[in-house]
Amino acid sequence: MNTHNENQQKSAATRMIYGVLGAVVLFVIGTLLYRYDVLAMLTDSYSEPSASQLESEAARKARQKLAEERKQWDESVTAKAPEQPTGRGGYYVPPAEADIPDDEFGDSVRRGREIFLNTGTNAGEFVGNGLACANCHLDSGRLEHAAPMWAAAVSYPAYRGKNKQINTMEDRVNGCFTYSMNAQDSEYGSAPPAGHQVYKDLESYFYWMADGLALNSSPPGQGYPTPPETELGYDWQRGEQVYADNCAVCHATDGQGRKDLNGRYIFPPLWGPHSFNWGAGMHRVNTAAGFIQANMPLGKRFSLSDQEAWDVAAYVMSFPRPADPRLSDTESVDETTDKFHQHKDYHGQTIRGIKLGEPLTEASWARFMEQNFGQEVR
Repeated sequence: MNTHNENQQKSAATRMIYGVLGAVVLFVIGTLLYRYDVLAMLTDSYSEPSASQLESEAARKARQKLAEERKQWDESVTAKAPEQPTGRGGYYVPPAEADIPDDEFGDSVRRGREIFLNTGTNAGEFVGNGLACANCHLDSGRLEHAAPMWAAAVSYPAYRGKNKQINTMEDRVNGCFTYSMNAQDSEYGSAPPAGHQVYKDLESYFYWMADGLALNSSPPGQGYPTPPETELGYDWQRGEQVYADNCAVCHATDGQGRKDLNGRYIFPPLWGPHSFNWGAGMHRVNTAAGFIQANMPLGKRFSLSDQEAWDVAAYVMSFPRPADPRLSDTESVDETTDKFHQHKDYHGQTIRGIKLGEPLTEASWARFMEQNFGQEVR
């Protein structure tokens, strides 16, 4: 009797062991099927990961590796120093938006990000045109070869030839408001005053984005690349066709961009009173050519030839825009050209019947639009 009971107990135990082993095997098989998309392969629904998916995964692993190396560095004096996190293309990988800390610093980072993306909404009193920081620094300031802010964050303080002195990051952002945002035409009448919260929040955003980069380094992808100069040079008249073929669909034939139903620009104006002024770095043909070739048309980076990039940049920069803030009441446009515009630009030249660099009034702009585009100002 006892023997019979013992056999039953052994049989039950054996079945339980087999059941557990079977469950484990099924779990492992299911995990492998999910991880390697075996089921999708068998049902012909499998597709190779896209380039963006591969890049995202590489970025995630790079940030994870940085975190692990930092932990080892903190725990051991003999550990290897953490390395800069880089993606598949060899460019620095900034932290993901989801990684913004949930604390006071994180609150400042988020405010800075919102100012960066929607400058006219979140710092509107200091903006005198239709632009936002993100128009020139793409992908929320994260994209290589689009003057990424992670590169700028580790580059300042630095000497700038533009004002011939050491600039802090606040000084640099002040210049962006003054020239790129044309702050003198804003409600406030100038860039934010020293120490304003706008600077603090933007700097928090830039600092957070550069987490993992060494100070005073020169990471690949910083700034804008400059295309090699061509034998033909640049010509705004040749650039007109390049613009029509590649740019007008987004920025409109008249270069005044396109707005959404709420009146906000979804594609910024490239010239005229709502664009950057003659003091902004982008007015230089070589700077614009680099930005355009590396980033435009949107979604087709590096698709334009060197010649096309130079010519279309020349075309865009051959139109009137707000005056250089350094143009004083006691100096002429020509004197301002001699002092501040000894580089590749059209400041001081007369094109399409208007002297570029002269103050742009409502009347002169309306007349220009009527004469050159046969339309009223919109």
